[in-house]
Amino acid sequence: MPSDDVIGAWVRLMRAQHSALSKVEAAIKNAGLPQLSWYDVLLELGRAGDKGLRPFELERELLLPQYGLSRLLDRIEQAGFVERRPCEEDARGHAVCITKSGKAMRRRMWPVYARAIQDAVGAHLSARDAKRLSELLGKLYERRG
Repeated sequence: MPSDDVIGAWVRLMRAQHSALSKVEAAIKNAGLPQLSWYDVLLELGRAGDKGLRPFELERELLLPQYGLSRLLDRIEQAGFVERRPCEEDARGHAVCITKSGKAMRRRMWPVYARAIQDAVGAHLSARDAKRLSELLGKLYERRG
């Protein structure tokens, strides 16, 4: 059984995550920009370069269920920010690639996102506290893959 301190840490972590995410999403919406999840997709595809990512790779990076990612990609593709291309390694599959418009949208979203992160998190922590919190949260997150 977890200790009271572990349960307290869990509750505060969940509340802090919900509060910060709500503030960031509201800032992005108020700026008339697409949802935060669009930024995350565009960021990962931008990092992947011209080759793009297979949907299952993107799913793994974003921790989204396959059905949710498919619908999200459809909406982002309809907006012209991503495109699907035949996969070089598997003729039956496809890769999702960011378009020039997608790169431009990601650049447009970042300043709003950055300010919202600062307002939601950075304004409440000293540089030292932010570094320590990042280190502590890093202990909870182990990248697999």
